[in-house]
Amino acid sequence: MNIPILSFITVDYNGLEDTIELIESISKVVHSITYEIIVIDNASLNNDAETIQKLFGNLVITIRSNKNLGFAGGNNLGIKQAQGKYLFFINNDTIIQEDHLAELLQVFDQSNKIGGISPKICFAYPPCHIQYAGFTDLSPITLRNKSIGFDEVEHGQYNTPTPTYFLHGAAMIIKRDIIDKVGFMSNIFFLYYEEIDWCTQILHAGYELRYEPCQVIYHKESRSTGKTSKLQIFYLYRNRLLYAWRNQQGINRYLSIAYLLSLAALKKSIYFCIKGQLSLAITIYKAIFAFIKLPHKMK
Repeated sequence: MNIPILSFITVDYNGLEDTIELIESISKVVHSITYEIIVIDNASLNNDAETIQKLFGNLVITIRSNKNLGFAGGNNLGIKQAQGKYLFFINNDTIIQEDHLAELLQVFDQSNKIGGISPKICFAYPPCHIQYAGFTDLSPITLRNKSIGFDEVEHGQYNTPTPTYFLHGAAMIIKRDIIDKVGFMSNIFFLYYEEIDWCTQILHAGYELRYEPCQVIYHKESRSTGKTSKLQIFYLYRNRLLYAWRNQQGINRYLSIAYLLSLAALKKSIYFCIKGQLSLAITIYKAIFAFIKLPHKMK
């Protein structure tokens, strides 16, 4: 049996319909390379792994976790199973409509310093505006950055490959050799910021990250956590603090954490109170408390 050059790895958590649509889009569209599809069922209530295996047979490798391991933990299970030279971490709520993957993977041949690539990402629903055409760097204190091209009409204005500070967690390809050197994604985040933390580790190890527009992925956006849910707010805020703790250096580390603990928290909680969302305001401070008592922050 030939070893596939690319391993698609996707994490499913109660998202069976989306996962099936992703698998179908890959199998119908992708013919330029050899690949395998690995689905991590992150403790879905109805055992999605069993259903997917029955539907697709040998086309898909399924791994069932009896515990929700989060985004990083689920993907790390996939890494251990994957055989490909390149690992494509792709959200289960995405679809592929065109196959330029052979061209995309050839980018890695340009330099042994290229550690990861993200393609162009557009929203899946009309008018299919751009979601991602690279990321700017994080500001040193507030840890804010910009998704280049976000919500712009797509007319080829970002069709030039460029370096990027961060890959997009919805669709990112990492060379296996890089994982051997920098390690897996950190499980401590559970949800949000784990790919940003990972990208930072890859950059610090001396590698480059690239935005490559020859391939487009269509993203339905997050449907597993809900819009502005307590779950989303909790992990976004806790993990923003955690990222600062793990990755900021010198005085910026302490200034950033001080800002997030004070001005940013106050501003966000007041905003939620004005909106009549007291529970979300309280969640901000639950997230801060969870960060403070979280052990082993650097692991």
